[in-house]
Amino acid sequence: MSPEEKISLMTERLPAVKELAAVCRLCPRECLTRRGEGELGECRIGSAPVYSSAGLHHGEEPPISGQRGSGTIFLTGCNLHCRFCQNYPISQMRHGNEITVDILAALMLDLQNQGAHNINFVTPTHQAAAIYEALITAFRKGLNIPLVYNSGGYDSLEMLKLWDGIIDIYMPDAKYGGDEPALKISKVKEYTRFNRIALKEMQRQVGVLKLDDHGVARRGLLVRHLVLPGSLAESREVLRFIAEQISKETYVSLMSQYFPAYKALDHEALKRRVSRSEYLEAKTALEEFGLTNGWIQPIW
Repeated sequence: MSPEEKISLMTERLPAVKELAAVCRLCPRECLTRRGEGELGECRIGSAPVYSSAGLHHGEEPPISGQRGSGTIFLTGCNLHCRFCQNYPISQMRHGNEITVDILAALMLDLQNQGAHNINFVTPTHQAAAIYEALITAFRKGLNIPLVYNSGGYDSLEMLKLWDGIIDIYMPDAKYGGDEPALKISKVKEYTRFNRIALKEMQRQVGVLKLDDHGVARRGLLVRHLVLPGSLAESREVLRFIAEQISKETYVSLMSQYFPAYKALDHEALKRRVSRSEYLEAKTALEEFGLTNGWIQPIW
């Protein structure tokens, strides 16, 4: 879809986005916060966009970073409260700067001018309305590179449908294979149900990840799963779901990079790194379910 077509579609849908944001239902928590009136919900962010940093990121998966880097905008706050969050100063302590939608649009255009392969919104779910408005401005001023929606995977189906035709690449987490650990570790109810609904919708919109002749992603779904110590993430069930109900062609990034951060040191199972055997168990499940596209990480 061309930028002009996206502008038309987004302008038509903007009232619906604003309605979701007015008494906040942007994520499955549906906390009904009147953010425009100064109330703060679970994410502790108001109606204006708040970001921590923006720059060319070379540490994403290879098709996202490419050679020139991913134009990554780290948005402040989060609709999850993961006690092990490795970006906790941004997500939980909300380090960042409040800006206007026009400045957010300018950040996108600057990243494009620097040669970014894409615009990568990190933790966009709770700031979807502000991003939506900023994108209309950015498209009008010449933004024309792919958009990456890089979320924790706890996303509203209603809001995702309003992104249909706009977002080019979805890169969500699939954090848990069961709701009990999600509630205990990330303080969120029914993560698994909402995550699976979201992944199906993302797959419906963009399909399997498509790469250009240089191996850079242009469109599609890439799912991330972080293996946790003590099998707390129930990795096998996550991978089974992806293979059986999304597609065996799905690109999966199986991550071993967990380390104790934030409040993880107070949790008996989370206060250590993932063991070699735990990661290899998840890798075996990946192979068993026929998920051959994607990436694994080194394990000691």
